Amino acid sequence: MTSGPQDPDRSATGAARQGYGHAVPLTTVAEVVARMEEIAAPLPRGDGVACFTRLYLAVTEGVRTDLAAGTQFQDPRFLERLDVVFAGLYFDALDAFTARPGSEPRAWAPLFDARRAPGIAPLQFAFAGMNAHINRDLPVALVTVARELGIVVEDGTPQHTDFLSVNAQLAATEAKVKHEYVTGWLRRVDRVVHRFDRIDDVVAMWDVERARDAAWTNGEAMWAIRDSADLSAAYLDSLDRMVGFAGRGLLVPADTWLQKLARLL
Repeated sequence: MTSGPQDPDRSATGAARQGYGHAVPLTTVAEVVARMEEIAAPLPRGDGVACFTRLYLAVTEGVRTDLAAGTQFQDPRFLERLDVVFAGLYFDALDAFTARPGSEPRAWAPLFDARRAPGIAPLQFAFAGMNAHINRDLPVALVTVARELGIVVEDGTPQHTDFLSVNAQLAATEAKVKHEYVTGWLRRVDRVVHRFDRIDDVVAMWDVERARDAAWTNGEAMWAIRDSADLSAAYLDSLDRMVGFAGRGLLVPADTWLQKLARLL
């Protein structure tokens, strides 16, 4: 899965396979699901990588169910291959960070750097991961798969229709994650004491459908310049930086004084 030259200090492709790394590339959605389970299983629930991976796993399992049903998508071959290539970019980034922190793409650095930081809510970690993965990785995956399958990244195609159909699955999973965050007695009391807090800002900042629309647009742009290695690399580098900047905004600690007190009890 290549996307043109990158700053070698931030390239995930070809990273040394250590920790979570696997020498054999994944080829099916079932293998992707197994890899996500392997990543999340040993991690504390509050770990930022675990928070994102659980969300990603839920979405991927939903897509796998729809693919198995065989009735929802016009080009299931495209969608299954996109799922695998797309997930591989996350795994490559995590492998790179595990092998050598700082070698992951810039878009992923905020989540990986802050994964154990206090005061950051699980919802923030989940959204920060979605920000990096959708806004940075998804355009790369679209171009990669289009090249492999001999199709185009273009509005109005069966592949674009299938791409849009996944939005409903993502929106439903995202709503479930938001609900899980606001449960529990501490959170209920905290929302009475603090009518508005950092989580309100995070929820307002993030919208998965808009992010996927932007990713498709960036994929179209990258498809248009695919034959220029220099231009493609510059475009991806700029995108990588902007997405990383947004990720840091999503991860500003959300703790209120009541939540900080609870951690000490």
